[in-house]
Formats: sequence, structure tokens, C-alpha cells
Amino acid sequence: MPNIKSAKKRMGLSRAANERNRAARSRLRTAIKQVQQATDATEAQAAFKRVQVILDRAATSRLIHPNAVARMKSRLVRRVNGMA
Repeated sequence: MPNIKSAKKRMGLSRAANERNRAARSRLRTAIKQVQQATDATEAQAAFKRVQVILDRAATSRLIHPNAVARMKSRLVRRVNGMA
């Protein structure tokens, strides 16, 4: 346990950020799975539009590296286009 006031504050801040990031990553993974498990093309396209927004937001906040986001989007769009 930290003794210094600033270290205590930092610990609380990092715990809050950790929880926030964990929730955001969980939402992201769930949305990606919805695209991958879509049964028809229209359902997949609708799910991809939702995922695209979430991925872009994750890249902007540096939750995930922007290049990794671009790679994920590329793979998902290829899968969606393959269904059509």
C-alpha cells in the first residue's frame, strides 16, 4: 500500500482507468463476435457498421493500436463482403 498521497491518488486513478478499459475491450470483443457469427449478409453489414464506430473510437483513445484496428476492420470487411 502506498504511503505518499500522490501515490494513493495514482493508484485509484489507474484502477478506474483499468476498469474503464476492460469494459471497453469487452464491448469491442462482443461486437466483433456478432459480425463473425452473423448468418446473412444484411445482418453482418449492420453489425459491421456498429463495430466500425467502436473500433475507430478505440483507436482514437489508443485503447488498441490504430494499425491493429485497421487490420481488424480489413479482416471483418472481407468477411462481410464474402457473405454477399
